[in-house]
Amino acid sequence: MLTLKDQGIWSKFLDFIKKRISQIEYKNWFSHIEVIEITESEITLQVPSIFVQEYIIDNYKKDLLMFLPTTKKGDLAINFVIKQNEKKKMKSPILPKSVGNRDETTFNPQYKFDNFIEGPSNQFVKSAALGVAQKPGRTFNPLFIHGGVGLGKTHLLHSLGNYIKTHHKRSNIKCITTEAFINDLVSNLRNKSVDRMKHFYRTLDVLIVDDIQFLQNRLNFEEEFCNTFESLINQNKQIVIASDKPPSHLKLSPRLIARMEWGLVAHLGVPDLETRVAIIQHKASSQNLNIPSDVAFFIAERIYSNIRQLEGAINRLAAYSKLINAEITIELAQNILHQMLSFTVQKKLSVENILKAVASFFEIKPSDITGDSRLKKTANARQVAMYLAKELISDSLQKIASSFGGKTHSTLLHAWKKISNELKKNDTLLRQLEIIKKNLEA
Repeated sequence: MLTLKDQGIWSKFLDFIKKRISQIEYKNWFSHIEVIEITESEITLQVPSIFVQEYIIDNYKKDLLMFLPTTKKGDLAINFVIKQNEKKKMKSPILPKSVGNRDETTFNPQYKFDNFIEGPSNQFVKSAALGVAQKPGRTFNPLFIHGGVGLGKTHLLHSLGNYIKTHHKRSNIKCITTEAFINDLVSNLRNKSVDRMKHFYRTLDVLIVDDIQFLQNRLNFEEEFCNTFESLINQNKQIVIASDKPPSHLKLSPRLIARMEWGLVAHLGVPDLETRVAIIQHKASSQNLNIPSDVAFFIAERIYSNIRQLEGAINRLAAYSKLINAEITIELAQNILHQMLSFTVQKKLSVENILKAVASFFEIKPSDITGDSRLKKTANARQVAMYLAKELISDSLQKIASSFGGKTHSTLLHAWKKISNELKKNDTLLRQLEIIKKNLEA
């Protein structure tokens, strides 16, 4: 276990987070935090307000877990102390205003197309993003990128932004999260400056929007975004949108969904084993860390659904090896990363849980799996779900089968046998099942 001897571990976290967020975000949320005390089992941090405390836990918990101590249950072992101000109360961090300064968007310089590791799951998306960067507004407009958490969407968005700022210096470009867009609109409504905000967004050359799924169930904000969207598209201005789901799976108006599907919808998939190994080696090399090939494969075979987790694993190993000057071996990796590598089902599984997990992975609806569709993709998903249900649920075969739209137990057994035989020769299917199981744990 990594011991904490000084404030170096917090400094390492700050160095890490600076590379992943904008200067404004860093100033708002982290620059005012002070370390009060560090022990082997806990860190005490002084924060300006309860608002800051809740925000960093809600939005940066996964990043904090990579560096800071945890409890036996795997939660962050942080003791927060609210700073007391005698003269005046601490104001909430100032949200960035889009109106006025077009050049305020800061793209992470570490994110470029050149260091985006390609593989079968992301090669098409990268090519599409590069095509947009080379000719903004003239190809794939809008470009809609979707994929799970930690698969490289942010890397591609910032690569696209960095390329445009370098090769199209006169372009007015704005990159913003959906949450920031909503906050921006609220702020301008309060200041009675909505017209200025509309003018700003609708005279951009390139608009990049991340996490569009947070626009769901917010009709007023959706209406304003849709109007901005149409205005830019009608001017042949480039729009790039990222989400964790494809447009058809978002709870947005049919009008906005149709507009997002006008251009190119590209899926960013889970990287295969070889790509994950390449990512590990690249990340290690950037930190001057030597990771033997057998260790890289050991990690890649056990962390398969999230690139950020791979990077987090390398950060842990780098911190540990530099602190104690240890050689990286499989045994060391297993000891340091055991919490990230292990899989245990922590909740009682149901057929409904499995249906949702399988449907999400194959990008279909649970009702498709329990229906009678004979489409190859749906039929395959149905057999995978039946296999997992028989493997992970202790109910009778008849009861499990009935949950699949009234199927018989013989149909369930047929699906189980087919998947079992396929697993003996199909490594891709094996990895798919591992990913779905990991999602069931989450």
